[in-house]
Amino acid sequence: MYPKDLIKLISYLKKLPGVGSKTAERFSFEMIKWGDSELKDLGDLLKEFKNKIFTCQTCGCLKSNNDCMFCDKNMRDESLLCIVSSFRDIYLLEATNSFKGLYHVLDHLYSPIDDQDLDLTNLKNRIINSEIQEVIIALDSTIEGDATSLYIKEELKNFNVKISRLAFGMPMGSSLEYVDEGTLTQAFIGRQKY
Repeated sequence: MYPKDLIKLISYLKKLPGVGSKTAERFSFEMIKWGDSELKDLGDLLKEFKNKIFTCQTCGCLKSNNDCMFCDKNMRDESLLCIVSSFRDIYLLEATNSFKGLYHVLDHLYSPIDDQDLDLTNLKNRIINSEIQEVIIALDSTIEGDATSLYIKEELKNFNVKISRLAFGMPMGSSLEYVDEGTLTQAFIGRQKY
């Protein structure tokens, strides 16, 4: 049996997504080897974390001061708005260096089963009060993602903006024999002139 404080640390680490018992134990055993300064730095960071990281009221991403780097009008293309389901998606898209527009994070996806309403008031106000010309829907290809995309498309149909959705299809370097039917279908539907 582990010491009580080690059990407590393991149980906290297991609360992280994707961290099971074995991984939490490995992390804990590694942290035991850390020096006092590393542990103190981590402890200080964790204490201040919630006071230093905020959600941007405009786009919904994370920021660490008053200015949001994803809403900076000098650095972003204000004619493009990309809708994502979480702030994590913004960082994934930014890593591609292929989008320089603005973002909008949804609170949640629409679920036809739960019949949970999707409030698009902030999104609509952003479009009305800005120079956005195209809304790009970048949601997962799941039942909820597809339902949310259709809902957004319907809600924005009377706005003077182009509405598009990220293309779906075959991953780079894939072989046809290993691609599922749904992905192949989307690849055919989304095919482009060559």
